[in-house]
Amino acid sequence: MTAGRSAGFEPGLQSVAPALPGRPWIEQAWRDVVFVHWRVDISAVAPLLPAGTRPDTMAADGTDDGTTTWVGLIGFRFEDTRFPPIAVPDGLGTFVEVNVRVYTVDEHGQHGVVFLSLDAGRLAPTIGARTLTGLPYHWARAECRVGSGRVGYAMRRHGTQLRSVVDVSIGDAIDEPSALDTFLTARWGMHVRRAGVTRFWPNEHEPWPLHRASVRVLRDDLLGAAGLPFSLAELPPDSVLYAPGVTTRFGVGR
Repeated sequence: MTAGRSAGFEPGLQSVAPALPGRPWIEQAWRDVVFVHWRVDISAVAPLLPAGTRPDTMAADGTDDGTTTWVGLIGFRFEDTRFPPIAVPDGLGTFVEVNVRVYTVDEHGQHGVVFLSLDAGRLAPTIGARTLTGLPYHWARAECRVGSGRVGYAMRRHGTQLRSVVDVSIGDAIDEPSALDTFLTARWGMHVRRAGVTRFWPNEHEPWPLHRASVRVLRDDLLGAAGLPFSLAELPPDSVLYAPGVTTRFGVGR
């Protein structure tokens, strides 16, 4: 058992990942991660979720009010993808992704995320991930710019006019993440519906090295295209965070 981790998956949110049950099937570094979040009523999210899950709830003050959940627009760079022990060439395993995600819990008490859309800047991984996992991946033209205390993502989904642009200023490091910070970032699995079955794919990584951040530019079509209120992207986010990165390992869905 890894020090500081439980031997298996236990219900409830944990700031430190439970150890994976078995060997990881894929490992990848997530770099320059931007988390932009809006607080919404559960009614905006519940119809979009797979069978066997419900919206995971938390109010802005870190208490569970039973009615508030969150929508995330997340941008980051994939690097160093491996199917242990085989490394993927940089031409395939390094790319930019922008995704829309919401927060879920299932009947077993497993807290995770549901991805409503994932836009990736490289075609082969997009096809592979969609085929292998059933995740709603789309091929996009995507880029990341980093420098001078700022990080930005811009993408356009191929074959559509859907775009997303987010640029943030990076603030101070967070020494002690709040309950809400943990809720929004320490998610140790994803719920995916495929072939009539909802599976939970567990993951693990080191604790997020989080920073406060603030939005400089935000224009987005992805939230509305995913079935969320079109007006959401016009509202100021309720939480903006940044992390330089972690190395993530995924177990097999069950």
